[in-house]
Amino acid sequence: MIGVDLSSDVDTVVENIGKLPSEVFAETCHEILLHLQGKSSAVDLVENCQRFQRAGINLDWKSVQDIVRLLSFNFRSAAKSKLTADLLISKLAEASCKWSKQALQVVHQLWSENGSLVQTHQEAQAMATTGQLVDIQWKLGMAVSSDTCRSLNSPYISILMKIADTSGEISYKSFEMTVLQFQNFFRQFKEMASVLETV
Repeated sequence: MIGVDLSSDVDTVVENIGKLPSEVFAETCHEILLHLQGKSSAVDLVENCQRFQRAGINLDWKSVQDIVRLLSFNFRSAAKSKLTADLLISKLAEASCKWSKQALQVVHQLWSENGSLVQTHQEAQAMATTGQLVDIQWKLGMAVSSDTCRSLNSPYISILMKIADTSGEISYKSFEMTVLQFQNFFRQFKEMASVLETV
């Protein structure tokens, strides 16, 4: 599954989910959904590990992390795509045939109850994280030598961007590019400008 960083494949993670009792799985899903609604600052992996162990399911830390990541990714994707509970279940079943009926029922019920709240919060969060470009500065430089090479003689472009986030706080982002990368960067800006002129 593209976009989610797991230490094992999706089917293995889903099989581990299938080992969990429904009420334990529901608690984990609920904790993730609360986090995605902005009602908790994070999902506590240690607490989830302990919860699983109390239920007699011994999974290592990486496996628990994979469960949380997979569920978070799917809930975020469902919120972004504005999926109903039925559509979310069909997408999960398409991605892996290893989902147990009980796990899918838990997801369906919790998404029916919390999906719209997650969607609202995710939309607000997406809008709130957009910053504004205040200034951009650039300069042409010449790399003449390095620790490993005595004579480089290669030009580079150094860029400093001044960005205001939604709270008004100013941050600076700097990076360097080769001349070829800068020319491509410039070409993309020209394309954006021409599109904006047609609006």
